[in-house]
Amino acid sequence: MNMERRCIFLVGPVAFALVNWLPNQVAAAELKEAKVTQVVQDVKVLPSGAAARPAAVNETVRQGSAVQTGVQSRSELTFKDQTITRLGEKTIFNVGGQGRTIELGRGQFLLYVPKKAGGAKIKMGAVTAGITGTTVLGNVSPSGVIEFTVLEGSACIHLDGVGQNLMVSAGQKLVYDPVANRLEDPVDVDLQQQLTSPLITGFRRLPSAPLINEAIQNQHGAAAAMANGDLARAVRAAGASNIETATPDQYLRALNSLLVHSNQLEKCALVARAVRARPDLADRIVAAALTASRPVRGHSRELPCDWVECIIQAAIAADPAAADEIINAALQAAPMLRDCIQAMQPCPRTNAFVQRYSISPINPANFVSPPVSPEQPPTTTNRP
Repeated sequence: MNMERRCIFLVGPVAFALVNWLPNQVAAAELKEAKVTQVVQDVKVLPSGAAARPAAVNETVRQGSAVQTGVQSRSELTFKDQTITRLGEKTIFNVGGQGRTIELGRGQFLLYVPKKAGGAKIKMGAVTAGITGTTVLGNVSPSGVIEFTVLEGSACIHLDGVGQNLMVSAGQKLVYDPVANRLEDPVDVDLQQQLTSPLITGFRRLPSAPLINEAIQNQHGAAAAMANGDLARAVRAAGASNIETATPDQYLRALNSLLVHSNQLEKCALVARAVRARPDLADRIVAAALTASRPVRGHSRELPCDWVECIIQAAIAADPAAADEIINAALQAAPMLRDCIQAMQPCPRTNAFVQRYSISPINPANFVSPPVSPEQPPTTTNRP
């Protein structure tokens, strides 16, 4: 599988940078310049070795130049691969090095990476996020508190030097407080409310808007389905009194009865609900969903990768602790898509926190020799 690879990372204590590397020089050349596609109030271009001047829409910002936003000002830049970066106020965007660079002392950013453009990494101080084909909102406060929200897709978040890893899926927000030096567990957020961000309302419609709307429908559909109890009714029809007491066979038969009548988007939402209700069956739920999604004979031989990704990510978001079991179940259910599955999210998905070990020098004042009995004086060894 030939995939463009790119890394987006942050520099400085409360800053972030975007740097790209790609396997061919043609693609890399596309990342050495960006076009200014929107200007809101005070936005300046800082050419290398020249005085700052007001930015203009459709202006190309090349390697070595920068774009700076002032108070209550915003800007949008678009690369040739259609990656979009939107900058909040008091932001400096630098194009240089091996690709794109954003330096942010504080403020908000939006990043959209097209599905076909490859992976990315975002580093916000001590926090690193790995994403693939995703739309995210981020905010770095003056105190260093970081908020990271996924609007569609997913992100693998890593706390550098500590070993804590978390997956954040569409409709979830993660917070990092430098005082606690720990990533909080992701929390669900209302995606509809996230659409009120100035980095969305104050700009043109995002190319990923349909995907964000699908994620919103997933949220609302899941809530409605839980209220209506479609899964509970299916479980009763399978012979169990309720979801909690259903045997694995009864629960999976009930799930399959719903999967066969669901479209792909509904399957992903159903998988999330099913795993939340019975996390002990997470791996078998994923296998059932992949089997039910398989194209009928005479069509394509395997599932599209994005279908598999949707199902797996829905299950992992519902039960991050079962990530390894979910991935293994997916590999067994769709072995022909091994490369696709293994490449999706190489991320430890549990909220693991690795304690750092330190070795302190011995203070002689704190070291007390064991008492020596007068009946048994210490022995000495005379060496020749």
